Amino acid sequence: MTDLSRATWRKAKASQNNGGCVEVAANIPGVIAIRDSKRPAGGAHIVSPAAFAAFLADAKAGSYDIGGSQR
Repeated sequence: MTDLSRATWRKAKASQNNGGCVEVAANIPGVIAIRDSKRPAGGAHIVSPAAFAAFLADAKAGSYDIGGSQR
């Protein structure tokens, strides 16, 4: 289990505009943690920096938009 007691959480910029509340902690060596800021005790998803970078690239490309392109 990854120790997130020293995680520095920051809210995604887009979350501030649409009411969504995604927070990311990138200061834990070797992992990226993602959680719902409205439910921080609900846990976090832990992914590799490479997986998170791939997700961000796909999101920026519109791969997850409703009716958007699919890979």
